[in-house]
Amino acid sequence: MEQDTLYERALLKKEVFKGHLISVEHWQAEVHGGHVALREIVKHVGAAAVVPMDAEGNVTLVTQYRIAMGRVMLEIPAGKKDCAQEDPLACAKRELSEETGLTAANWHYLTTIDTSPGFLTERIGLYMATGLSEGETHPDEDEFLGLVRMPLREAVSKVMEGKITDAKTIVGLMMAWKAAGAL
Repeated sequence: MEQDTLYERALLKKEVFKGHLISVEHWQAEVHGGHVALREIVKHVGAAAVVPMDAEGNVTLVTQYRIAMGRVMLEIPAGKKDCAQEDPLACAKRELSEETGLTAANWHYLTTIDTSPGFLTERIGLYMATGLSEGETHPDEDEFLGLVRMPLREAVSKVMEGKITDAKTIVGLMMAWKAAGAL
């Protein structure tokens, strides 16, 4: 199929829900052949996430109960940007400090992922942090986290075994594995 037949043009956008973290819009989209289709779009300001790796090759992950999934999940530290214009690296640095108490001397950009582009505008900047120094955690008042430190190799094994299922964590760990020269 030719690329021009794949293009959709938004004709009308109407907000149908405005929440604290997201808003939902109904878009009327003109599709190939002049037809109009409804698209439900979840608007999100974006986020950042970080794979903190110490000199021994260990990563620090967080455990957090995710009510939407109904279970505790093992994830890389991450959080929502304060506003759409916030630099993802600044967000990553803040979230690393808040959730783990760690600061880093070195930051390596890994990639930016589109988490679910069929309906969600969220983009997450992924980073690897090294040259870590420990400090005190200061999570948000409604955020309850546990910290887990393990070798990067073990974390990658958990990804491959299906024990880590969070998409940003999978991408971050696999890219950190490659970046660290472990392949």
